[in-house]
Amino acid sequence: FGKVKKGFGEIQCACFHPTKPFLFVASIQHVRVYHLIKQSMVKRLLSGCRWISSIDIHPSGDHVIIGSLDRRMCWFDLDLSNTPYKTLKYHERAIRSVGFHRRYPLMASSSDDGSIHVFHSMVYSDLMRNPLVVPVKVLRGGHSVVNKLGVLDFVFHPTQPWLFSAGADGKIILYQDI
Repeated sequence: FGKVKKGFGEIQCACFHPTKPFLFVASIQHVRVYHLIKQSMVKRLLSGCRWISSIDIHPSGDHVIIGSLDRRMCWFDLDLSNTPYKTLKYHERAIRSVGFHRRYPLMASSSDDGSIHVFHSMVYSDLMRNPLVVPVKVLRGGHSVVNKLGVLDFVFHPTQPWLFSAGADGKIILYQDI
């Protein structure tokens, strides 16, 4: 890999592919996909966002979502294109965290507006069918906004459809009835 070249920007976050030897590295505006065995860049995803804040990969490995500080959540289909398949803009403030559930067809995003948006995100094994994204629930009122920061992070339970969230108010909350 060598040194990071000028113009790459600050690295915001990184994650591994669930089954292949790929590393996804998100800079401020782009996501680069590196092949770890060949030690080369495979793909560069163009987000169109001003500032990427988080990234997650679907358990199938074919889909990536990124959250940005300009209130957008971009869904990439890695087999389709290097530009977003779908861009969702549901939050009123910056998105801090995005993620897929590993077992259930759920996806969520947390924001500085103090809310968490939960989506039904069905990815079909038939490549001719597009993924289905349907808003399910908005979780509000659990966290209060402190110094313009709301829900900083969340994580899904590994086996149950539960969600744990952490906010700038110092609380950790479990949501069971999603």
